[in-house]
Amino acid sequence: MSDYPTLLEAKFDRAAMKQYFILQPMLPLALTIVLIPIIPVFVLIAWFLIDKYLDRLSCELTERTLEIRKGFINRVESTIPLEKITDLQMYQGPLMRYLGIKGFRVETAGQSSGPTGHLVNMVGIIDTPAFRQAVLRQRDQSDGNYSKAASAAVSPPIAASADDTQLLTEIRDVLMRIENKFGQNN
Repeated sequence: MSDYPTLLEAKFDRAAMKQYFILQPMLPLALTIVLIPIIPVFVLIAWFLIDKYLDRLSCELTERTLEIRKGFINRVESTIPLEKITDLQMYQGPLMRYLGIKGFRVETAGQSSGPTGHLVNMVGIIDTPAFRQAVLRQRDQSDGNYSKAASAAVSPPIAASADDTQLLTEIRDVLMRIENKFGQNN
């Protein structure tokens, strides 16, 4: 997806994620009692679809972006510029704690992700805190390099020609007349 070289590729705990994706919907099904007969059918279908989902799942850190691919039926590919990332929020619910997995949410500046409040949600990365730190460290490094490159690319001011000076003087005079007119009415 990106032209930048991959610095770090996230590895996923497939066994724990498979258990999580099966157990998470099974708990509400079991609590409704009426839907308990559906559980075996759900497990058979989910077992197959979760493998397909996990085969498609990837998260890569490059020099300038965080690239995420996921989805089996609805495929999603997200390229998030590191300078736009404001936070990588880690979370862990009770079932996730039991299975020993964590998740993180990517929050960006100016995101329009709707009511969920996060742009991307990833679950099951092995050593999530280390991956999170690597992304934040690279964001800080790339942000520093970006600002140095941007300041070096700024050209010195160009001297104004006589025509430009005359035009600016006329604009100033018009603005002063407008200001004086409104100042007299108030």
